[in-house]
Amino acid sequence: MIVGAHMSQRCKNHIQQADIVFISCHPIMEQWIGTLHHDVRSLQHCYAEGKDRRQTYREMEALIMGQVRAGKRVTGVFYGHPGVFALVPHNVVKAARAEGFQAAMEPGISAEDCLYADLGIDPGRYGCQHFEASQFMFYRRKVDTAGYLVLWQIALAGDRTVSKRFSSLAERQVLLDLLYDLYPREHEVILYECPTLMTDSVRAEHIPLYELTTATLSQITTLIIPPATRLIVNTEVMQKLSNLAPEPIV
Repeated sequence: MIVGAHMSQRCKNHIQQADIVFISCHPIMEQWIGTLHHDVRSLQHCYAEGKDRRQTYREMEALIMGQVRAGKRVTGVFYGHPGVFALVPHNVVKAARAEGFQAAMEPGISAEDCLYADLGIDPGRYGCQHFEASQFMFYRRKVDTAGYLVLWQIALAGDRTVSKRFSSLAERQVLLDLLYDLYPREHEVILYECPTLMTDSVRAEHIPLYELTTATLSQITTLIIPPATRLIVNTEVMQKLSNLAPEPIV
């Protein structure tokens, strides 16, 4: 997530030992990766304003797999964890394995890991539910308001075109109406953005839920909704557990 700080030694070795390195990251991160290898090829040119992101991803996959099929040792470098909100790495690993090539994904530090550290949230205390914002809207999901609700890619909430950079205010209002069925309008939520550079600051902006329609969002903004209700003890289960005979100590 942060240039030069969040890369494991194992990942660095894969980059340095590759024949070709494909990368889809922040421009400064691309420059830094360029100091580790002589043949670093950016995938950012596959993006274009108004272009269907599914087409972009297909083009990225074709570029990577073309070099794999040519017998090259290929490493792909992606922002954060390569398997979190990143379709291309999953598809490429699956395709390579299906064609008989050795392929693996290395774990990385994701925005979720940074979120827990930056906001002081322990997911083991109340529990966390994570959804991509648009998927949360498109499907009926059961939300436990006694735990944290984390909605990713909130700036794209409700977009069905898969080509826009930001959803409209009307689309964002639809999300709000959905959330109002679960939370009070004044419930305090957090807009979170993980820094990419050492000089960047964490965004942890606390606002009432109703201000979401007018809040400034970026493509990396995540919405965190803290618990709004208390945990309810399952008395039936607790009674069953208390009635269990103690196991003998061996």
